[in-house]
Amino acid sequence: MAETVVQTDHERGAAPAPPPHGRRGRRTVLVASALVVVAAVAVVGALGLGGGGAKEGSSAPPRSGSTVPVTRTTLTERTTVDGQLGYGTEIPLPVKATGTVTWLPAEGTTVKRGGTLLRVDDRPVVLLYGTLPMYRELGLTAGAQQGTRQGTRQKAGAEAEGETQDSGDQDRTDETSGAPDPSGSPTPSGGAGARAGGTAGTLRGMDVLQFESNLAALGYTGFTVDEEFTDLTARAVKRWQKSLGLPQTGTVGIGDVVYSTGKVRIGHAGVRLGSPVTDDALRYTGTSRKVVVNASAAEDSWAVRGAAVTVGLPDGKSVKGEVASVGKSATAPEEGGGEGGSATPTVPVTITIKDQKSVGRLESAPVTVEYVGRERADVLTVPVAALVALAEGGHGLETADGRFVAVKTGLFADGRVEVSGSAVREGMDVRIPE
Repeated sequence: MAETVVQTDHERGAAPAPPPHGRRGRRTVLVASALVVVAAVAVVGALGLGGGGAKEGSSAPPRSGSTVPVTRTTLTERTTVDGQLGYGTEIPLPVKATGTVTWLPAEGTTVKRGGTLLRVDDRPVVLLYGTLPMYRELGLTAGAQQGTRQGTRQKAGAEAEGETQDSGDQDRTDETSGAPDPSGSPTPSGGAGARAGGTAGTLRGMDVLQFESNLAALGYTGFTVDEEFTDLTARAVKRWQKSLGLPQTGTVGIGDVVYSTGKVRIGHAGVRLGSPVTDDALRYTGTSRKVVVNASAAEDSWAVRGAAVTVGLPDGKSVKGEVASVGKSATAPEEGGGEGGSATPTVPVTITIKDQKSVGRLESAPVTVEYVGRERADVLTVPVAALVALAEGGHGLETADGRFVAVKTGLFADGRVEVSGSAVREGMDVRIPE
């Protein structure tokens, strides 16, 4: 009866009986093991630890970041400081006239040779060019005039005495046609009096030469430009005085002129109209714009006369400048001045600008001054960004193949740094870390 049941089930197409429990568990273990092997291979491939395609000796996986070559060049350290554009420090005019100020020029006026600086007692004080100050009156001295009169009298007396000489005394007459001398000694033609009349008491000196040079430059000529003030000089002075509306005396007073090395720009007036003249009556500057920098006394080694600098103007343009002078006295900072109260003493550094047209119309403005500090010629350099800190200390560079080499750093400038070391050579590629 049981057998019949089995046949009947087979005929109906019933599903085969399931395999024993142990067989199915063995198949499940094999599938899981295969999956683990595949995952392991994937990990190895990702880490680059397997496969015959890897380069032999590779010490690190490929890295990102650009590479740059080590180059040989000149590094220049540049520093920028603040300055002030203007006409420089105002200097008092050495006015020696005495009296009341009756006219003053407007501030900013340019006065050239022969121009009027101011008027004192309604007399002009004239600008002339020179380095020697006016220290005495110039003119025909009283001694010269007295010598001329004395010489004329002596000459007339000698001629009268010669006319009364006895004809027997002709053998005692000077062979050069001079007047006979009562003692029998010959006298040169014209006599001693004539010599005195020609030269005695004549004013001489470098100040005379300086004045005559100016007089001739203004167009008043007719005399020899030298160190001697003659009657011809006095005649030219009279013509000059006439053009100024002055009494034609031929004599130049000590307060009539002021000397300067060139044309001047009028600055601040220290007196008012109607006030007596003082030493600070009128100030002036040069007519060329320049820059003044209050440089730190501790860091002014760049400020050497003749040193080239670059001046940055407010409009972004740059012009060339040159150090003209450096102050010899340091100025203490104002109390509490500077950031954190740590201001240091400063010295004034004056910088001239040769091309005045390049400054435009600016007369006063804050500017920057860039100067060269240190310079290293023919050195190996890399961008500062290429430096890496080494674990053992110091700095190094990473080569393109992932190696690290130690280097010694030098000057930093313009975003680059000087490097040296036995493993560094020109042209080698180094990596800039990202």
